[in-house]
Amino acid sequence: MSEVTIKVLIAEDHQIMIDGIRSLLADENSIQIVAAANNGREALDKLAENPVDVVIADVNMPEMSGIELTRAIAAKYPQIRVLVLTMYNDQEIITEILNAGAAGYILKNTGQEEFVDAIRTVAGGGSYFSDEVTHTMLQSFQAKAKEPETEEDNRPPLTKREKEIVRLIAQENSSAEIAEKLFISQRTVETHRKHIIKKVGIKNVAGLVKYAIEQKLLD
Repeated sequence: MSEVTIKVLIAEDHQIMIDGIRSLLADENSIQIVAAANNGREALDKLAENPVDVVIADVNMPEMSGIELTRAIAAKYPQIRVLVLTMYNDQEIITEILNAGAAGYILKNTGQEEFVDAIRTVAGGGSYFSDEVTHTMLQSFQAKAKEPETEEDNRPPLTKREKEIVRLIAQENSSAEIAEKLFISQRTVETHRKHIIKKVGIKNVAGLVKYAIEQKLLD
């Protein structure tokens, strides 16, 4: 059985970075770069003509930033996964672009092996963050968790299985990986995920990680 090809669009305002990404992925037969754009607006135009699975986007771009692009993709092409590739390891930027709908966030000092792994992970429905980014997110959420609560948390409690799934999602496992680890079907994982979202109002991975920290589900 042949491996499924992941189609990618690059949104990056520095041509040398586009060329570098092309070079890094040149020998990856399972990943195909179908288009590149120098800003978010051009990326949206090219998405209308080039169906892709993953958009690799920088944060800081002219005309339309990576945050605006991610928000537009989430609204118009919800099936497309956005992987942010940037130099900014800033908590506010990370939170904003994850809230916009990004599936992953990695830094430009990332090596080739991790970069390829990140693309495959988000294309497969998972989330991926560089270790430095994960550390920044955890620090921020832990600091907020220590702040005095102003109101009681009236959200219904999760079941033991739902807590397991939240923990595994927060640890960047895809639905297929969670299914394998818990010996259940991928469809069951997706059903649990929908119930969790409805129960606790989690809208994205950032919110899920925050919830997992608040509930002490992570080591």
